[in-house]
Amino acid sequence: MKVRSGIKNIYLPKKAKHRLFLHFRAINYIADIYFNNVKITHHEGGFTPFQVELTDSVKNGENSIIVRVNNQRLKGGIPGLGYDWLNYGGITRDVNLIETPETFIQDYFIQLKKESKNVIKGWVKMNGSRAAQQIIIRIPEAGIQQVTKSNNEGSAIIEFITNLTLWSPENPKLYEVIIESETDTIREWIGFRNIEVKGIDILLNGKPIFLKGINIHEEIPQRRSRAYSETDALMLLNWAKELGCNFVRLSHYPHNEYMVRLADRLGLLVWSEIPVYQGIDFTSPNMPEKLNMILREMIQRDQNRCSIVIWSVSNETWSSTPGRNEAITRLHQYCRSLDSTRLISSAVAGAKYAGNTATIEDVIFENADVMAVNEYFGWYTPFPDKPENMIWKSKFNKPLIMTEFGGEALYGNYENPDRASSWSEGYLENLYKDQVAMLKNIPFLRGTSAWLLADFRSPVRMHPVYQDGWNRKGLLSDKGLKKKAWYILKKYYEEKK
Repeated sequence: MKVRSGIKNIYLPKKAKHRLFLHFRAINYIADIYFNNVKITHHEGGFTPFQVELTDSVKNGENSIIVRVNNQRLKGGIPGLGYDWLNYGGITRDVNLIETPETFIQDYFIQLKKESKNVIKGWVKMNGSRAAQQIIIRIPEAGIQQVTKSNNEGSAIIEFITNLTLWSPENPKLYEVIIESETDTIREWIGFRNIEVKGIDILLNGKPIFLKGINIHEEIPQRRSRAYSETDALMLLNWAKELGCNFVRLSHYPHNEYMVRLADRLGLLVWSEIPVYQGIDFTSPNMPEKLNMILREMIQRDQNRCSIVIWSVSNETWSSTPGRNEAITRLHQYCRSLDSTRLISSAVAGAKYAGNTATIEDVIFENADVMAVNEYFGWYTPFPDKPENMIWKSKFNKPLIMTEFGGEALYGNYENPDRASSWSEGYLENLYKDQVAMLKNIPFLRGTSAWLLADFRSPVRMHPVYQDGWNRKGLLSDKGLKKKAWYILKKYYEEKK
C-alpha cells in the first residue's frame, strides 16, 4: 500500500507469525500517527524515515490510519526558525505498509573495511523471538557465500576477504548481495569502495580524486514542487552529470532515497547532510537528543549506499552561537561511532579575512576529516583583491571543499554585466570566471560544489523584480534553462583532472 496524504481506510489480513509496520519515508515536520483512532507514535523531523509497528493493533475488517502533520518551524526544532527554502508540508514522500516474518532482518551494514580494498566488514541485526539464527551472506556474481550466526540479542558480525571490482564514478559497479536468515531474506544492490583522507588529499580506492560538484535542493523548479519520485531524482542527477560533475551535495537535509540509490547507479559521489542550519538553538531542551536522532536516522537509511562518501552534521552555524562548538564536536564524534568508514564534515560560512588572505581556523574542523567553506566573493562581498591574487591558508592539514559560491541572476536578463545589482547573466558569468581564477590557486582545495543547480523557491527572497519568491542562484532557471555561468563551470570541470 502507498498513500500520499489524508486518511485511508484499508483491510489488513492478520496472519499468524507475521508482523505489520507502517513506514514513512518523510513527513514534514511533526507527525502524530493514529491507528484505529488510537495515537501510536509521534515523530519530529522532516527529512528522515521512521516506522511504527501495527501488528497487535490490527482488527478484523476495516482499519483506519490517520496522519496529522504540522510543518510549523519551531525555535527548538531542526531546522530552526531560519532557513532559506520553501517549507513544503504534509506527507512529502512515499508511505509503505510492510509485512515481515515474526523474526526478520531489521538492519545490516555491509561495506569495505576502512582503508581496505578487499576486506568486507559489517553486521546483521535480527528482530523477533528467534534472535539467534544462522545467517548466510551471498554475492552470487563473485561466487561468495559466508556463513555466520546471530547471538541471543540478534547481532551477527561479518568479516571476510574477497576480490571485487571497486565502485567509482568511472565504473559504478554494483553487486547483488543476498542476506538470508532462517526466517527472512533481503536482496540488495551494493557497491564497494574505500574513501579516506591522507594529508590534504581525498583518496577514492587509494587514488587522489577532485570532487567536481554542485549543490542540489530537493525541488523540481518547473513544477514548483518537491522532487519526490524516481523520475524527478533522475532528472536532477542527469543535469549534474551533464554539467560534468562527479559529486553532488544534497542540500541542506537528507534527500529522497531515490536520489542516493540513483547516485549509486550513475556513479555520483554524495555529500549527505542533516538540516542543522544557521540560527539553530543548541541550548534548547532536548536538542542533543533531537540532533542524535536525525543523524542516526539519516545514517541508518543510507549506510549501505556506496555513493555517500561524506556525512555532514551542519551548515553555516556560527562559532559565536552558545553551545555550538560543543554540539558540533559531539555530533562529529557520534557520527564516527555510527559509521567509521566515511568522511565527516560541516560547512561553515566563510573564513577569517585580512586583505587578500583568507584563513580557515574554525575549531569544529579539528574533529572533521574535510574542511568545507561557503564563500560568496563577488556577490555578498566584493573580492578584496584580484581573484588570482587571493591567498588561502588553513590551520589544519586537511583537504578543503569549497561547498558554496555563486550569485544571483535572472535568466534572460542581459543588463549591465559590471554591476551586481543588475542581476544579469553577464555579471554572474563574470563572477564564475573570477571564482575559477581564485579556486585554481588554493593548494589544498580538493573539491567544489557551486551554489547551485537550479533556481528554487524561498519565502525570504522577495525582490519584486528579480526574485519574487525565488532564490536565483541556480545555474539553471526555474524553467530548467541554462544560464551563461553554467558553461563556465562546465569548462572548469572538463579541464580539471
